[in-house]
Amino acid sequence: MKSVMIVFNQANTERVEYMLDSLGVRGFTFWEDVQGRGSVDGDPHRGTHTWPEMNSAVLCVVEDEKVEGMLQTVRKLDLRNKEVGVKAFVWSIERMV
Repeated sequence: MKSVMIVFNQANTERVEYMLDSLGVRGFTFWEDVQGRGSVDGDPHRGTHTWPEMNSAVLCVVEDEKVEGMLQTVRKLDLRNKEVGVKAFVWSIERMV
């Protein structure tokens, strides 16, 4: 099992939800109003007057074979609109109850 965390501009919320549905990822945890800044050239997303945009994040635990499809879809979404931004991170899950 793997954990996939997707951090994305709130403008991509519907696209990310559609992606999860189309890939058969049912379970997830969702956070709104996540602040941050891209590691390479991203603008801050702080919800302030100066930096008004905000991010959201979703965390999914999926079977290993679903990870590559998720990453490919996130990559396509990111290439569609680089200014909006979306990133995915993958961790191994050792145990679950």
